[in-house]
Amino acid sequence: MPSITSETLANGLPLHRVELPGTRAVTILAAFDAGARTERPEENGMAHFLEHLVFKGGEKYDHYKKVNETAERMGGTLNAYTSHDLVAFHITVRAEAALEAIDLLTDFVGRPLLDAEELDRERGVVIQEIQRYKDQPSAVAEELIDRAAFGEHPLGRTVLGPEEHLRTFSRDAIVTFRERRWAGSRGGAFIVGNIDHVPANGQVSELFERFPTLVAPEPFDPAPSLQQEVLVERRDSNQSHLRLMYAPQVDVTDPAQRAAMTIYSTLLGGSMGSRLFDEIREQRGLCYSVYSVDHSLADASILQLGAGLDSSKTGEAYGRMREIVAELHRDGPTEEEVERARAYAAGRRVLAFENTNAVARFAASQAIVFGEDIDPDRAIDALDAVTFDDVAAIARNVDPATAAVAVVGPHDESEF
Repeated sequence: MPSITSETLANGLPLHRVELPGTRAVTILAAFDAGARTERPEENGMAHFLEHLVFKGGEKYDHYKKVNETAERMGGTLNAYTSHDLVAFHITVRAEAALEAIDLLTDFVGRPLLDAEELDRERGVVIQEIQRYKDQPSAVAEELIDRAAFGEHPLGRTVLGPEEHLRTFSRDAIVTFRERRWAGSRGGAFIVGNIDHVPANGQVSELFERFPTLVAPEPFDPAPSLQQEVLVERRDSNQSHLRLMYAPQVDVTDPAQRAAMTIYSTLLGGSMGSRLFDEIREQRGLCYSVYSVDHSLADASILQLGAGLDSSKTGEAYGRMREIVAELHRDGPTEEEVERARAYAAGRRVLAFENTNAVARFAASQAIVFGEDIDPDRAIDALDAVTFDDVAAIARNVDPATAAVAVVGPHDESEF
């Protein structure tokens, strides 16, 4: 059982210590409710760009080489991510290096220099990242399905933003965005794993108080109703990338319903024993890759289906995928597949939580997105507790007639 303690620092930042027995690693993660959905239209791409820029250095480690080389001398893995929900920074090290890792992370993330020259240099790097994604049809399909589902709402925009925005962002605008969104009250700091070398004398709190005290930000725009758009980016290719998105009627503030949604998604297309994998790939041989995945935003549940397949088989796969969703809606799942999906989903979560970084990322989502308990054991228990009736109710709450569709390949919108 993990030992969890929490406190709120003078700058409003919650600090959580999650002690996990049996590991020699520790992950330090700091995150804020400052993802892409919190951007104004003209700021789209700024949350991700800021994520890049802080790595250029802080007050103590005042150059990107000092940041990188310090992490390497600790044997640490240093990284960050930006989603629609969050921006997060994390480092995983051996337990003995915990305090030094906290010192490093809180320096360049909590008090970044945001040097103007480095900003101009990094523009080109992020623009290349955007261009790389444009060359990947599967990545383009992910962008298209968000737009097909949410339109011009922030959830419909890309996390990376358009290239033309990156060319115009000023240092003042980036600092303003950070001061508007990175409030401690809408963030969290997490120390997860072996915390034997994390002192309890106030030194850690002082390091995390390097983050400035900021006013709580305005709420983000609530998620809109699903837009049933069909978007196609035509490419003369042999392979097509297909995406469908549904908006299940799930109360995302209820952990039990979120857990049931995960079991439903698993039996639909989350494993090699799932309906989509068995029929679309194994029985019909229509594709190599087919899946479903669920994601809970703070205020909406999303179910996404996807496939990468021979372009000549796209129509057949599309029709059958929608029929499978309709069959589950009409007839419900079987007892056997719910039992198997529950065991598989819970087992995968157990294995994932052997990794301190995975637990830290889970804790950040729980605390910041949902304002809920961060105990990883309870997340496993929630999956184990899902019943057949719970999953059947989810199946009934996925409207098979309501879906957004996105395709990259040699197709027209009239085909869908």
